[in-house]
Amino acid sequence: MKQLTVGIMAHVDAGKTTLAEAMLFQTGEIRKRGRVDHGDSWLDTNDIERSRGITVFAHQAALTLGDTVVTLLDTPGHVDFSAETERTMQVLDYAILVISGTDGVQSHTRTLWKLLEQYGVPVILFVNKMDLSNRTETALLQELQGRLSQNCVQFDTDYTAVCEHSAAATEELMNVYFDTDTLPQVMLQNAVAARQIFPVCFGAARDLKGVESLLDILTTYAQEPPRTAEFGAQVFKISADAKGNRLTYLKLRGGTLHNRDEIRYIGADHTEYSEKITSIRFYSGAKYISAEEAEAGAVCAVTGLTSAYAGCGLGCCTDTHEALLTPVMRYRVLLPERILPQEAMNHFQTLEAEDPQLHVEWDARSRAIYVHLMGVVQLEVLTKMIASRFGYDVRFDSGAVTYRETIAEPVEGVGHYEPLRHYAEVHLLMEPLPQGSGLQYGTRCSEDILDRNWQRLILTHLQEKTHIGALTGSPITDMKITLVSGKAHLKHTEGGDFRQATYRAVRQGLRSADSILLEPYYDFTLEIPSECVGRAMTDIQQRAGQFEPPEILGETAVLTGSTPVSTFHDYAAEVLSYTKGRGALSLTVSGYRRCHNPEAVVEQIGYDADSDLENSADSVFCEHGAGYLVNWQEVPFAMHLPAVLPHRYDFAEEESPAEYLPKTSAYPSAGDDELMAIYERTYGKINRDKPKTMRRNKTAELIEGSVKIPAPPEKEYLLVDGYNIIFAWDSLKALAKERLEFARDRLLHLLQNYQGYQKCEVILVFDAYKIKGHGTEIERHNGVSVVYTKEAETADSYIERVSKQLLKENRVRVATSDALEQLIILGNGAMRISAREFEAEIHAVEQEIRALIGG
Repeated sequence: MKQLTVGIMAHVDAGKTTLAEAMLFQTGEIRKRGRVDHGDSWLDTNDIERSRGITVFAHQAALTLGDTVVTLLDTPGHVDFSAETERTMQVLDYAILVISGTDGVQSHTRTLWKLLEQYGVPVILFVNKMDLSNRTETALLQELQGRLSQNCVQFDTDYTAVCEHSAAATEELMNVYFDTDTLPQVMLQNAVAARQIFPVCFGAARDLKGVESLLDILTTYAQEPPRTAEFGAQVFKISADAKGNRLTYLKLRGGTLHNRDEIRYIGADHTEYSEKITSIRFYSGAKYISAEEAEAGAVCAVTGLTSAYAGCGLGCCTDTHEALLTPVMRYRVLLPERILPQEAMNHFQTLEAEDPQLHVEWDARSRAIYVHLMGVVQLEVLTKMIASRFGYDVRFDSGAVTYRETIAEPVEGVGHYEPLRHYAEVHLLMEPLPQGSGLQYGTRCSEDILDRNWQRLILTHLQEKTHIGALTGSPITDMKITLVSGKAHLKHTEGGDFRQATYRAVRQGLRSADSILLEPYYDFTLEIPSECVGRAMTDIQQRAGQFEPPEILGETAVLTGSTPVSTFHDYAAEVLSYTKGRGALSLTVSGYRRCHNPEAVVEQIGYDADSDLENSADSVFCEHGAGYLVNWQEVPFAMHLPAVLPHRYDFAEEESPAEYLPKTSAYPSAGDDELMAIYERTYGKINRDKPKTMRRNKTAELIEGSVKIPAPPEKEYLLVDGYNIIFAWDSLKALAKERLEFARDRLLHLLQNYQGYQKCEVILVFDAYKIKGHGTEIERHNGVSVVYTKEAETADSYIERVSKQLLKENRVRVATSDALEQLIILGNGAMRISAREFEAEIHAVEQEIRALIGG
């Protein structure tokens, strides 16, 4: 027998549940069809669903078509319960997407289409309510091809026409069709399974029209996916039966599951569990049949797994990725006085296991429970569920939009944790990703630097926590976090040390980065009387929305566009008011984009990152047997490993380098005393005469008595880190945006004047370390030496090496604002001058030259 798992999904009120029951009735699985609007639907078994007339939970039914056993999963159509629909998609072999013949492709239809594409699910389209539609099949098919896919092909017609219209889907099909004037059925099956063709049929489920054609398409063109011999299953739903037993719904990807089998898995709390299956149930509506085993391809509910969760992989299956659709509103739970928060928290955690997107939170400061929801309909359903299951009434506040944060450019985050007899240091590269990418993790750290086990532990710590941003304390997203370096101690490092270092590294990177606030957006479809178009367009613009030109359909106008959730979530009531009940607003969450008013939101939320001790960006170092905190801004100066991004100006010359660089002020300026203290704390005590090392005058000061006055050094050298200076000076940075060569030439011209006036040796150093095969190149331009470093040698390392050699008999100054370079230079005995100080010195020399020329 062929086993198929088929999901039915649609925009709300498209007739999805009606179609599911028509399929069950047509195949003889049920004797009487119920109706959603009458509250007696066979599949909508929950009292809340029957009272509201909508599907809230995914329900299972089984039907047999010849030698094919189909497990039918009816999913919610309302946008507020999209998370339940998305979880079901992860276990589907095929999907039936129901389109309303009266409304066509709607906003939520497109959202479902994108999700099905993301999960790679083959799709069959059923255009319903054709008995009520005034549009032709041809017109509706053209809309499907224009708004969903050009490869939507009508299949409820003769085979010759199916082959003719399917041939254009791929080059392979076209070649076979041109050679034979037909297409083998197996080729069409393969094309449907590969999402190269999307079969379409038309009908009216309420009258059983088109249902037989749909069932024929399903049996003829749907293939059973390959199964593995090894046991593997995917959990997609958690619920409870009437007696309160925990039910774990799963899809078997391979092997066979037996009653009393022992299953090992990792729970939501990252703990390994080993539990026995105590029963296997096959549900159809509210009824079920118990069985001793389930074979590959089956969908069943099991008892005995106490900590499995939706998305959990069992056996050879891995955990599924984070859901693409996430709630956009956050509500505070208002409890009755007789209910303790701890008791209620246990109840909400039970509900969260069934719907992970609730994201139940406990705020210790306010001693309040918060939940994340999609909208007001889900809020009403949740209120009724708590009353029916736990016996008390709850209320919620008015809710607030859930924001997200990301970063504008790559940044390195450093975390160090070294109290007495503990040690860990972590370096993370944090890079922005395109909108909707979520969080991605990886490692580029050599095992010669950090053992593989420590690297795995760090990646686990990255994923086990919801990391929050520095602007509003909102979760971060659209970012890739890569482990690039780390250090452990042979004796003192423990697992918890890397947890602390990892958390602090993420936080330090976020505090150092240029953060971007994101807010959720709706895609909307607004249908209103034509005379209300002006009012609607004004409202949308005032609410920071965007829209396409209105489409006029008789006396009705249709506006489509996007708008922030924060300005539009309560607009539906206003539409009903000014249209006198004739308007309709359809909203679908389309993801997160840049916030339209970030300053106002940051001020309103009032998050203080410095006061958030649970998410500290500071690091812990050790000195004289005691740990001490180092402020996050000073951590780059104190870290034990070299920075992975010491060059904040790596770029290709043809690109605009300023786009890739943080501002020079990303690191704080430090005085000589502070730099010396950091150097000695990191590299050890320097045994030399400190006043002698730190002096800036050209000759030693006269000392009373018989001490010999040292002779002045033979020469004074000035080494200039070229690109560092270019991107620290606004005037040169502006030139670099146009063309880097202009900025280099301008800096060289200024240094030539400076050298001629100050009579010192000037060495201008530029990076060429990324140019393959490049050797060190030195040019002489009017008294200034210009050095282009060799392959694999940076400007920093060249300056450090040369300054150490020159210091034996000469006075050396280095112009740079690179914090790490300043630290090493100071340790070598050279004098440093920051980019800002050097710019002021250059300007002073230019003025003196002009004064001399003028005189």
